[in-house]
Amino acid sequence: RVLPKEVQKAAALISLSLESRPSDSNLAGDELGVFEGHSMDEEADPANSPRIRLFLTNLWEWVEGDEHTFRDQVGLTYLHELGHYFGWDEDDLSARGLE
Repeated sequence: RVLPKEVQKAAALISLSLESRPSDSNLAGDELGVFEGHSMDEEADPANSPRIRLFLTNLWEWVEGDEHTFRDQVGLTYLHELGHYFGWDEDDLSARGLE
């Protein structure tokens, strides 16, 4: 997937972490990804910079080991979490096909 230029600019401001599984206890453990930090419409907080964490083992298991589907799901999950940076809630994401 190719991100539109305006989305690329926003995405460049967010750190991306690729992890096997969530390691912190405040997550359920089966998440595919998570957005953390402030959204674009909130005041910037250097102590809570925006970041996206993708959990590759969870994604791989979600797609039952299908490589093509895995690649698609990684992209979809990234866009879903990026949507949270834009301030979109789950209904907004669903309306955009990013559920």
